[in-house]
Amino acid sequence: MNSLHEIAARLSSLDADALPVDAVHEVIQASIEPVGETQTVALAEALGRVLAEDLVSPIDVPAHDNSAMDGYAFAGAQCGAYPLRLQVIGAALAGHPYPNPVPLGACVRIMTGAVLPEGCDTVVPIERCTQDGEQLVVPETARVRAGDHRRRAGEDLRRGQTALAAGRCLTPADLGLSASLGIASVVVRRRVRVAYFSTGDELRAPGSTLGAGQIYDSNGAGVRGMLERLGIEVLDLGIVPDVPERLEAAFMHACAHADAVITSGGVGMGDADHTRALLARLGEVCAWSLALRPGRPMAFGRLRAQRGASTQRDCYLFGLPGNPVAAMVSFYALVRPALQRLQGMQAAPMPRLRVRNADLLRKRPGRTEYQRGVVYTDAQGQTAVRSTGPQGSGVLRSMCEANCLIVLEHERGDVAPGDWVDVLMFEGLI
Repeated sequence: MNSLHEIAARLSSLDADALPVDAVHEVIQASIEPVGETQTVALAEALGRVLAEDLVSPIDVPAHDNSAMDGYAFAGAQCGAYPLRLQVIGAALAGHPYPNPVPLGACVRIMTGAVLPEGCDTVVPIERCTQDGEQLVVPETARVRAGDHRRRAGEDLRRGQTALAAGRCLTPADLGLSASLGIASVVVRRRVRVAYFSTGDELRAPGSTLGAGQIYDSNGAGVRGMLERLGIEVLDLGIVPDVPERLEAAFMHACAHADAVITSGGVGMGDADHTRALLARLGEVCAWSLALRPGRPMAFGRLRAQRGASTQRDCYLFGLPGNPVAAMVSFYALVRPALQRLQGMQAAPMPRLRVRNADLLRKRPGRTEYQRGVVYTDAQGQTAVRSTGPQGSGVLRSMCEANCLIVLEHERGDVAPGDWVDVLMFEGLI
């Protein structure tokens, strides 16, 4: 495993007080090793889990040539001699195939999904023809050609073909596909465990009584929610005061029981001398100042805990800013993709929506900004985005009013009304 400081050395040529978000993202990604443990789970328990190995189809899908329409099946070699008159000799239903070969001059009534009988390779939709007693009449206007409306065996998947690749976070559609292959269980990576605590002598848990100068801890609830959205097991360590012994105990407990630990507050940047010394002694940690608004301070590293006489366990550390919005934006920009890699998920950029901007957005070049916005449909029926207003990093209410983040790139300046911008929708993100 490469040293974090060796990996982070690539940042040495950049402004230490304003590191580009993309560069820090690359360093973090290069430092993360996915969890290796796997487990087999029933399909009913697999939603949101990450596949640990390719899911290979054990069968052809479909298993047989079948009809894509309700209609009549016959040999396509007879197409062209219109009107085509065929003798209806039976029916093929889904789950109840017609058992005999169908000769030239004959056809069978067939339902969608039913197996095409021997001798049939073409289906005429029921609405394009007429049945007169036991005789089918296919007019020239039916425009039917040989092979029409036939789904071939193996058209969707061939036996032995990869149906779902390892690293995929399983969706409802994936579960449906797996079930269609007769697969009842899948091999997935175990869930990642993340410990979390807030730091600060001024913080109190919601529901308690506030004293002078004290505030409620909002980051704990927000971070927990974002972690649970990722399908992560959360170890909530609550609020830890700025006392070296208490901080060390919290870090060691997290390291012994979790794959990563997330903190918010002063610990993130190691503001106090004792904190920097503590983190240096417990592992390898980098503290950065990012060109990111909101969310300038950030820490990342590895901690190591002793387990027994000879066993050691590594734990990744993510130090977030204390301001609530800054903590959430930093989580989205850097921690979320890192945890996805830790889960063994396939790397995939977040989908962006490009829309017209409705407001004047003030922006200074040289930093990436994530401004809170609302995507809506304007009077012309076009998709647009407007700002939620004040963008202070402590204004958590604006995150509740927003449904997206407006992404303003590193070198971009002010954005005028009517300019194109990229947005990241909140749904499924936080």
